[in-house]
Amino acid sequence: MHFDTLALRATHQTDPATGAVVSPLHLSTTFARNEANELASDYVYSRPNNPTREALEQALAKLEGGAVGMAFSSGQAATMTLFQALRPGDHVLLSTDAYYGTPALLEQVFHPWGLTYSRVDMRDLDAVQQSIHENTRVIWCETPSNPLLQILDLLSISRLAHEAGAICVCDNTWATPVLQRPLELNCDVVMHSTTKYLAGHSDVLGGALIFKHNDEFAQRVRNLQSLSGAVQAPFDAWLISRGIKTLGIRVRAQMATAQAVAEFLDGHPAVEQVHYPGLSTHPDKALIHQQMNGPSAMLSVQIKGGAAEALAFIGKLKLFIRATSLGGVESLIEHRASVEGPNTATPQNLLRMSIGLEHAEDLIGDLAQALDTLSNR
Repeated sequence: MHFDTLALRATHQTDPATGAVVSPLHLSTTFARNEANELASDYVYSRPNNPTREALEQALAKLEGGAVGMAFSSGQAATMTLFQALRPGDHVLLSTDAYYGTPALLEQVFHPWGLTYSRVDMRDLDAVQQSIHENTRVIWCETPSNPLLQILDLLSISRLAHEAGAICVCDNTWATPVLQRPLELNCDVVMHSTTKYLAGHSDVLGGALIFKHNDEFAQRVRNLQSLSGAVQAPFDAWLISRGIKTLGIRVRAQMATAQAVAEFLDGHPAVEQVHYPGLSTHPDKALIHQQMNGPSAMLSVQIKGGAAEALAFIGKLKLFIRATSLGGVESLIEHRASVEGPNTATPQNLLRMSIGLEHAEDLIGDLAQALDTLSNR
């Protein structure tokens, strides 16, 4: 079944009571019992389970080819719950280029609690192998990475993880299941910030974990989610399910525009470097072709100069919105070093771009006039 059909079918549930084509939204936090104190269904209270959230979780599992999906209140809540399912003394291996909130969680929350972690350039498989400890329990991958769009070999990294008795987790937020299916590449868990492409409209917060197997570790994560209350609200789950229906067509359209934008920026005299997996000069073309169906709709660009030049450039843009986040229908741009703070390793001249659904020619025109202003300074 093609992805677009799967996305529609996975999120479509005709209401058996009314025949309504749009799936119902169950906002109730509690569920009634009859005169004999018997429940009419498996639902008791909305924290452990809710019909609307369960519908989203089942759809997420289908999209990623997993056994079980879990919908959380945010991407960070999903990440935090997975780490919390580990034991004090366990070790997590994380890539050097990754969403800054992931190592922040490890350093500020879980390291004092007893987890250890280290970071390595996961493009170097020998370095990955040498960085695995006896107590390594999770190898956390992110590909394409944030913000440098580095590509990691998921088949090889998952093999190294399994040889060490660890699990391989992949943050698939940027690629989405439209372009990459980590569980089919032998990863054990997929993480999403569903706030981004899956919801797709910058109007809802959410996160997800999808497990290849409904094993003891998955059940432990589920139990922690219920106990801690890190669950997706029903209306938010309903919005994300609605967004998934158009996920495929949105991502492909955004990716085509991102390709055009990246090619325009590449080689421009005011641009130092473009980070985009779709460029013909990308060093990992063979790997991209092996594990992805396309290069994604995200790109980063380094403006010649430093932070002052990068900020001057985005100050001249008229169509791109200067804002955090990504994956919505509008094009966003941000100076990542400013967001990540004084300890960031992100280059000061780097700007991260989330390409939306505007026409490619309009976005390129906007970039051109801003770059021309910068060149004439």
